[in-house]
Amino acid sequence: MTNLKPRWFAAVLWKMARQQPFRYIWALFIWTSIWTMPIAVGVIAARYFDALAVGIDTTTLVLTVTALGAYAFGRAVFIFLGMRNHASLLFRAAALMRKNLLVRIYELPGAAALDETPGEIVSRFRDDVEHVIEPFDITVDFVGALISGTVSFVILWTIDPTITMAVAVPIAVVAFVANRTGGLIRRYRTEARDATEAITGFLGETFNATQSVKVAGAESYMLEHFRELNEVRRSKMVRDRTLSAVLLNVFRSAVNVGTGLVLLLAAGRLGISGSTGISLGEFALFVYLLNLTTDAGYFYGIFVARSKQGSVSIDRLTNTLSGKAWKRLFIPTPIHLDDGGAPIARVEPASEPFRSLRVEGLTYHYNGSSNGIDDIDLEVNEGEFVVVTGKIGSGKTTLLRTVLGLLPAEAGSLEWNDRDIEDASTWMVPPRAAYTPQVPRLFSMSLEDNLVLGAAMHDGLSDNGILDESIHIATMGHDIDMMAEGLGTMIGPRGVRLSGGQIQRTATARMLTRVPQLLVLDDVSSALDVETERLMWSRLFEERGRVATLVVSHRHAALARADRVVVMDKGRVVAVGTAAELEESSETFRAIWEGALGATNGVSSRG
Repeated sequence: MTNLKPRWFAAVLWKMARQQPFRYIWALFIWTSIWTMPIAVGVIAARYFDALAVGIDTTTLVLTVTALGAYAFGRAVFIFLGMRNHASLLFRAAALMRKNLLVRIYELPGAAALDETPGEIVSRFRDDVEHVIEPFDITVDFVGALISGTVSFVILWTIDPTITMAVAVPIAVVAFVANRTGGLIRRYRTEARDATEAITGFLGETFNATQSVKVAGAESYMLEHFRELNEVRRSKMVRDRTLSAVLLNVFRSAVNVGTGLVLLLAAGRLGISGSTGISLGEFALFVYLLNLTTDAGYFYGIFVARSKQGSVSIDRLTNTLSGKAWKRLFIPTPIHLDDGGAPIARVEPASEPFRSLRVEGLTYHYNGSSNGIDDIDLEVNEGEFVVVTGKIGSGKTTLLRTVLGLLPAEAGSLEWNDRDIEDASTWMVPPRAAYTPQVPRLFSMSLEDNLVLGAAMHDGLSDNGILDESIHIATMGHDIDMMAEGLGTMIGPRGVRLSGGQIQRTATARMLTRVPQLLVLDDVSSALDVETERLMWSRLFEERGRVATLVVSHRHAALARADRVVVMDKGRVVAVGTAAELEESSETFRAIWEGALGATNGVSSRG
């Protein structure tokens, strides 16, 4: 937890204001004008009542009514302009934070990006951003009320300094209460946000595991746990909102009680002759401007409370940035609200042909355990089909993820075309490398949208035949023909309307649309029958040529085709060679090979 102190939260607000300086300055001007315009009404009313005391003529009455009408119209126009600008200001500020947060998440190593569940992250994107926006929203009202209150205080001072000094009492009470309750405000808001996040996290995980819950017969337990989480959240939220409501009422009550006392003092001076008395017009002005003065104290209290609550949300958002300071949320980033949307990212062809990928001494261990990979050497050359194989838990998937930068390597080096690569996570991407994981992730969109993921379609995939070719290689053509809406078929969340094999082949086709120099596949044929797997590998090399391929597999079709097989055991490479060589020299490989042959001959249903 970064624990940004509330008094430094002003730096956050300053950062937000600097992102949109013209809109923010315009907002300050508009809302300060709205707050100070009532002073003119008070002055008009004072003159009217003074004139009324000595006898008012028709001309004065007409001018007074005209002035008040002009004020009402002008204020309405200013409020319209202010609300229009303010809505855009706040929306853009929130959009900038959310985009920078999402960009940062995409920067993280994919296989170990976040400790929180998707539901918890959604809560931060939605609620915590809004809680940071709230004090930013109040700043323009606070500044406007402060200026209006200061001007009103000066005017009241010219009427009666003694009574005006009494106006400061409720303001001081509000300031004292707001500052003394800061720790309580932060604690209650932190507990409430944590409880809400626990709910969203639980719901997200539950929706992703509905089948597992039903198979285990755990529906009643899950509902009971959900009820318990809701009860905790209810308790925490009630405390947080009750404290907020109590403070707002304390602020308003202090202001109202103070105002009443001040009015009693002012009424006692009304009509008294001499230098200590005040006229009817001055009394009317006093009454009118008194609220403007005390409102400055009221908004100060709200601003302080909201800032302390906002500092809690900044802490939470900073934790999601995983090592970056809170300022990362506010770096200038185009949000494309005025130019028709962000330009489509294009995957340009690689600037040089692929010759080799070399990995030396690659090491990674999962936190708090010895599981992982140790001192791995690996080589993939132009046109080679390299297969990594081994028993379950031998580190095959970990190896691929570390090579791709999805897991942060603890030691070792990576060379691409004899060039040292410092950040694999940004280098091992299209058009250089593309990856299909063991458990592919599809989106609740059409099949075509899942294949092209937006950008690729604008690169002319349909026009140049790459999309059709990728579908053909992945053996998805017949499946698509059988779908009523073809490529336009909606596949549901995570591809729930597709079979396991269709999901893997869809992900493979998606990878192929990027036309990468190096294909990286993690056991994508595990849900395919033997003949479909053979057909996929054959089509790949027939239509794309000898594209360099790094595959995790224990299936016979892949092992027999491999130029080189890398055998792993307990996180280390224990043998390297062709299938024929390893069948003679490696006991570990022989067990895998015999199991693959058994699956091919129908002895086993899975490879």
